[in-house]
Amino acid sequence: MHINDLSERLFKILSHPNFLGMKGLANEVPFFIQTYEPAREDGIRRMVGSLAIRLQNTGVTLKSIDLFSLVLEELEENGILEYLMNDEATSERIEILETLQNYSDPKTHLIPRLIRAIGDDGVQLTLITGSGRIYPFLRTHTILESLQPAMLRHPVVIFFPGEYAQDPAGGSHLRLFGSIPSPRINNPYYRATNLDHYRL
Repeated sequence: MHINDLSERLFKILSHPNFLGMKGLANEVPFFIQTYEPAREDGIRRMVGSLAIRLQNTGVTLKSIDLFSLVLEELEENGILEYLMNDEATSERIEILETLQNYSDPKTHLIPRLIRAIGDDGVQLTLITGSGRIYPFLRTHTILESLQPAMLRHPVVIFFPGEYAQDPAGGSHLRLFGSIPSPRINNPYYRATNLDHYRL
């Protein structure tokens, strides 16, 4: 689907009162995945920015969050970002990766920061980008599993560069870049709705 067509489709869905009111979700969590081809990363990021402005102009109160920026904020706040930038040329890649993983640990660092960034005071919608840019030190399925206990009361849309499939047995799989699989997500409370197949 062309990016302009995707933008129009998403605008119709995300601005609809039934979607914003989470009608028809029953007991499922209000998480949604919008997949896209990894090669379209830059275009999708621009599209999400324009979409957010358009939704806000129609009165939708939303948060737009980039996970990569969130990681940089965490590293900078802990005085790690400058260290990594200065020592990158002389450090082993495994050391850099371990440092990044320590400071982007979902439970102790990123998820609390993400929940604070999302907020819930009058927010109707959250758009999350950057899931491909934070691989391999944080995966989308980990975000879904960690966010679930927060009991968010509005829809959260995660833009994902890859594939998202639900199998007949009830589990689901995220494949980053279309080739790197996540562990099978069996718990229905951790699954997200695929916006590619969503109908109002």
